[in-house]
Amino acid sequence: MSKSPASNKDAPKKDVFQFRNVQREMPARIPLQLRRDGDWGELYGRFGEAEAKHQAGRCLDCGNPYCSWKCPLHNIIPRWLELAREGRVFEAADLCHETNPLPEICGRVCPQDRLCEGSCTLNDGFGAVTIGAVEKYIVDRALAEGWRPGMDKVQRTGRRVAVVGAGPAGLACADRLARAGIDAVVFDRYEAVGGLLQFGIPSFKLDKSIVALRREVLEGMGVQFRLGVEVGRDISLDALLAEFDAVFLGLGSYRYTDGGLPGQDLKGVLPALPFLVQNGRVVHTVTHHDEGVDPKVTSRPIAGWEDRIELPDLAGKRVVVLGGGDTGMDCVRSAIRLGAAQVTCAYRRDEANMPGSAREVANAREEGVTFLFNRQPLALLGDGHVSGVRVAETTLGEPDAHGRRNAVLVDGSETVLEADVVIIAFGFQAEAPEWLARHGVALAGNGRILTSGEHGAFAYQTGHPRLFAGGDCVRGADLVVTATFEGREAAAGIARYLASQPVVESASTSKVDAAA
Repeated sequence: MSKSPASNKDAPKKDVFQFRNVQREMPARIPLQLRRDGDWGELYGRFGEAEAKHQAGRCLDCGNPYCSWKCPLHNIIPRWLELAREGRVFEAADLCHETNPLPEICGRVCPQDRLCEGSCTLNDGFGAVTIGAVEKYIVDRALAEGWRPGMDKVQRTGRRVAVVGAGPAGLACADRLARAGIDAVVFDRYEAVGGLLQFGIPSFKLDKSIVALRREVLEGMGVQFRLGVEVGRDISLDALLAEFDAVFLGLGSYRYTDGGLPGQDLKGVLPALPFLVQNGRVVHTVTHHDEGVDPKVTSRPIAGWEDRIELPDLAGKRVVVLGGGDTGMDCVRSAIRLGAAQVTCAYRRDEANMPGSAREVANAREEGVTFLFNRQPLALLGDGHVSGVRVAETTLGEPDAHGRRNAVLVDGSETVLEADVVIIAFGFQAEAPEWLARHGVALAGNGRILTSGEHGAFAYQTGHPRLFAGGDCVRGADLVVTATFEGREAAAGIARYLASQPVVESASTSKVDAAA
């Protein structure tokens, strides 16, 4: 692994008051008209070296860095910002990866405005340090210049772990297993790695070449991928337990939250996730390494909804998206790029209570999306095909069990939003597969897999000692960074567990290889 181009003695002296003279800046964005005309490229560009150094130099290097504490991964942010300022990019990349197996992805998709940057000391008056953009700069540049994780000191243990699910939790787990000298084989039902990173998050937030490059990095670390293989259909969990020392379950959270609205079966009504998955396949040609996997014919159901839905032509149409989370923002911004004449987002609470990132809401509004707050959908209207949504105005009442104020309907306030297409984005829930039931894995009432959590003797261990789980299937639908955290911690738990167990010679791996 190469060394950074600059050393400590070559680095310019830090100006501790740089934040006063250098304003917060983000990388240049794709012009608004191009976005409205259907440009699917990443909205934010990349910092050059000078811009990255200037922005990183704004960091105060707080003695008790709130940014690090607010980050679910507890990234060592001030230290790698200083390395970036000094031009020591390879060392900064090493430090980024010390806590984060997927830093270039989190730098793009994390809601920094409510995590690290939202907690930055400078966020009150001077403008937070652009942490996410500098993180992206560090890792993108390091990888482009040949940086790869240092594996020369890793001692092979002879242990093998199956990772079920190639989403952020599974990728993070595989990374840490490889670093611990444990062979990781990742199984996924889809034709490309990434899970929702690949199919659910639009390319204007995360270019798919970034996911493909991370796969190459992991393969360089020794991680193997078996794609187009669905556990429970193409290979059994019993077979994995027979061939591997442990199994990690990163199954995600794909069950569509059913709002129970009358008229959901009308044509023109689409669930958010299949809409995003299929649109992602159409917009971006999936790049994969495995022969025999044809994305045009491969079909994987998502919790009762066929993810190979027929996408309607949105050009010139009126589109209404129901739901105010990040998935809803992905849908409205995709609809703009697909040429919709009018895109409306209806949300039952006010803007301050929206679960979506404020930055994403601002981007959507700039691109032409209309927001209707305090609107509760009551029914979908139409004769065979949807023609509108009946909504009622709401006010905010008393907080619920989670501290969020309930939306209370206002009598006599019903109106109809005309629509040609309605996309339902009420969120997703975990749904454990049937094949888990006979393996001693306990489930919560909401379908989530119960584990020992991060503080257990063996983190994220289930009721079956050799089965571990993490990410959305444990936590419920959440952020990429939280799934990454749980995959990272589960790998540490697996490593500790395997170290406590005697080595037993396993059977040949030919059955798994044949099934894959």
